[in-house]
Amino acid sequence: MSDLLSVAEVASVAAGVGGLGYAKVRAPRVYWSVVGLPVTWGRFTWTYRSTMEVCGLTVQPSGVRAFVTRNMARREVRPVPAKVRRIRPSSTGLRVSLRLPAGLEPADVAAASERLRHAWGVQSVTVVETRPGVVELRMTGYDVLSRVKLPRRRKAQGLRSLVVPVALREDGTVFCRDYQAVPHSLTLGANQSGKSMYQRNLIKGLASLPVGLVGIDCKRGVEQSRYAPRFSALATTPQVASDLLEVLIGEMEERFDLLSTHRVSDMWELPDEVRPVPLVVLIDEVAELFLVSAKKDEERRDRMVQHLVRLAQMARAVGIYLEVCGQRFGSELGKGATMLRAQLTGRVVHRVNDLQTAEMGLKDIAPDALQAVTKIRPDRPGTAVAGDTSGGWSRIRTPHTTTGETVAVCRQYADLTPEPAFLAPFRPVVTTEHGPDGDTPPALVPVTE
Repeated sequence: MSDLLSVAEVASVAAGVGGLGYAKVRAPRVYWSVVGLPVTWGRFTWTYRSTMEVCGLTVQPSGVRAFVTRNMARREVRPVPAKVRRIRPSSTGLRVSLRLPAGLEPADVAAASERLRHAWGVQSVTVVETRPGVVELRMTGYDVLSRVKLPRRRKAQGLRSLVVPVALREDGTVFCRDYQAVPHSLTLGANQSGKSMYQRNLIKGLASLPVGLVGIDCKRGVEQSRYAPRFSALATTPQVASDLLEVLIGEMEERFDLLSTHRVSDMWELPDEVRPVPLVVLIDEVAELFLVSAKKDEERRDRMVQHLVRLAQMARAVGIYLEVCGQRFGSELGKGATMLRAQLTGRVVHRVNDLQTAEMGLKDIAPDALQAVTKIRPDRPGTAVAGDTSGGWSRIRTPHTTTGETVAVCRQYADLTPEPAFLAPFRPVVTTEHGPDGDTPPALVPVTE
């Protein structure tokens, strides 16, 4: 009988260990909550002071404090680390709020984030300044980006809400594309890096918002033509793109006249009944607008570049936003490329083939992120580094979204597609064709007039 009990006990322990091992691989969120969180919390609590000392994140105490410690408390005077104000667990990690002592700044803690990550055995440590003198350590317990799933989307916040969740950060928070905070953006990445998937998620999110989508895809529309039911305009050749940009410049000037008539400086200050619809201009491969194969096309190219620069400089106030994608975007494209890039505040850089491409996207705004870009693995498509002009950056990954899913959403919200008169010549014509069996879903064949 005792032998049977021993076997049962061993079997129970083995099953428990095996269950934890399975959960660690297949259900990392559960494993973190049950095992990882208590272990990490305990390790952090017991080793905090010594870890901060080793990492150089301590300062000498003030004279009064040193005197009291030495003569009254009868203790050795030791360097002072940041004071732990609050520890908050989450389903993906641990958040620790620290009050920095005089002599330390957030940049000091951020520079030591990699050493802190190894010391406490977590996946990543991100440092965020919450207010002057206070930072938050966002520790991620496991690889959140291995399988990305965005939380269920909240209800729309109204006409002024132009926020699209498109990816997940490595600390478990959602990366959103906020067009009112960051009106223009540049997305770079090599082939098979996930750049197109990022754009699919963006179009999928924009489809349900009250905005007009304007597509420029000079690769004969092979990427964007599938989403024609939700596009107000689509240009598939450089000549049509040039004409479309000319029309957008005219619309921008008319909207500025409208602002002047109502004595306001921003489109969102206009009354609802006269406010024009916001437009998002999606450029699939920007190099196709810059490169020319004949001398006669140079004039058209210069005109397109000039229009793009003007839109990037001025169009935010009138609700026209640029979303520029490409494999490379530097001075080698020709005159105006650097000037246009400087106006694109948001930057998302996927895996690239060389360091120079990463520098094109991030060196001028977040030079510390260059090393992170070069470490993106080829077997992790959709992984990117997102930065902005504040100098901050974060690793993100776009959830896997098929073309069919995005097309279905565009069909679902096709009735939201605005049809302004000035875009009528560029409106894609959608025809339906059924398969021979009669059960095949209708095919969309957009043609730019």
